[in-house]
Amino acid sequence: MKRINRFFALTACAAALAASSVIANPLRWASAGDPQTMDPHSQNEGLTNSVNSQVYEFLLIRDKKLKLGPGLATEWKQIDPLTWQFKLRKGVKFHDGTPFTADDVVFSMDRARAPTSQLRVYATQAGTPRKIDDYTVEFKLKEPNPIFLDHVNQIFIMSKVWCEKNNAATPLDYKNKEEKFTSLNANGTGPFRLVSRQPDVKTIWKKNDQWWGKQEGNVTSVTYSSIKNDATRVAALISGEVDFILDPPPQDLERLEKMPNVKVINGVENRVVFIGMDQARDELLYSNVKGKNPFKDKRVRQAMYQAIDIEAIKTKLMRGQAFPTGGITPSPLGAYNDPAIEKRRPYDVAAATKLMAEAGYPQGFEVTMHCPNNRYINDEKICQALASMWAKIGIKIKLDAQPRAVYFPRLDKLDASLYMLGWGGAITDAETTLTPVLRNRQPGGIGDYNYGNYKNDKLDQAAAAQSKEVDPKKREALVKQALLAHNDEINHLPLHRQVIPWAARSNVNVVHRADNYVQYEWITVK
Repeated sequence: MKRINRFFALTACAAALAASSVIANPLRWASAGDPQTMDPHSQNEGLTNSVNSQVYEFLLIRDKKLKLGPGLATEWKQIDPLTWQFKLRKGVKFHDGTPFTADDVVFSMDRARAPTSQLRVYATQAGTPRKIDDYTVEFKLKEPNPIFLDHVNQIFIMSKVWCEKNNAATPLDYKNKEEKFTSLNANGTGPFRLVSRQPDVKTIWKKNDQWWGKQEGNVTSVTYSSIKNDATRVAALISGEVDFILDPPPQDLERLEKMPNVKVINGVENRVVFIGMDQARDELLYSNVKGKNPFKDKRVRQAMYQAIDIEAIKTKLMRGQAFPTGGITPSPLGAYNDPAIEKRRPYDVAAATKLMAEAGYPQGFEVTMHCPNNRYINDEKICQALASMWAKIGIKIKLDAQPRAVYFPRLDKLDASLYMLGWGGAITDAETTLTPVLRNRQPGGIGDYNYGNYKNDKLDQAAAAQSKEVDPKKREALVKQALLAHNDEINHLPLHRQVIPWAARSNVNVVHRADNYVQYEWITVK
């Protein structure tokens, strides 16, 4: 009898071990940067938004091609030009067990409009939400909004009860180093739960078995690590220490493609990288030019533009993994594929040198360039290359490259004379570049990312008009007018649109989406 019991015990143990080996599918991944905060309304930054989207959800969900479909809302309709109504999904619970209702939608939209939210421009453009009943929300707009659904779907839905319980009714003030419960903790309705957060070390999630949606993949837990050094990050992938890296260096792609246990997943990102300049101060913060600001002179801006050898950056530095452009939208679709808007000014050092002399700087000048070193592909190296190119026209660059956690709060305070920025995401419409990035800075989040603080009234007027124009042809004309006004004044120096191949172990299948989000629920580890 004892021998039989022992046999069944061993059999049960073996079955349990076999089951656990099938069920447990951890994913370990890494990139150069680290999420800035777990507060989903505080910072509007790519990696931060990507990881927060595993925990928090929108009213709608984007599929693998970025098409919008039912999410926390099951249906929606436009009642009149200024009114939208959403029916909410019933039976959904936050990770702490709190039921999801209309109160959470109204609270989240109000929270995202706070001054400390980098998403406030989108929340404002989405209008004012009103609870009709527990599962119906109505949005009232002040004026028509041709991309209302895109705007409303920029705001993550949080639990009102949880936020108020944890003194987090407003987004944390990241640029002033405020810490709140939401810095390290999260409570959403999404497919994964946040388990622990150690900034710049590792962040861990576990599968939410009570998620209302369908888990297409088999990942049960996820560990993210920030590995800043390119060589170390690639070595971790090759050795199997991590299963996936978001940003393999371009110079290593050919080698990785030849590795037997590694694969490269190619894909284009909706993101444009460009250079901005302080065009507002009468004297730059970081320059040897006293009493005036050279960046206020269009001839200087044009000289810098025409001194950029963009093909050298593309071929030698990016190894072909970039699409040079004269446009400023994340995708050419935002400019309606208009070649006049996409056209770059010619690379011409002689013409640039002449422009510098005409502007009164024949010997050039010195200026500090602030640059991220772990946000965009080869960001610091691109800034180094630009410094070398601008030296040919007498502009001596003092480069200050910083991690994104330090860099972006600096830009938020307008504490830079010359800087790099990238802009992109799921939305290809020009509105989400024009209003937050290119317009004159105004209340309500308009121009929040115009870190050069320039004023271009022709651009601003056309951009303001297109944001409420519902006639497609009239709106297209206004968008083009605004973008051409930007290009004519050279308010930014466009570089290229990023190509971001991912790299993974051969047993890992991931979906490369154009917004560069890593969706855990679609990942399979064999």
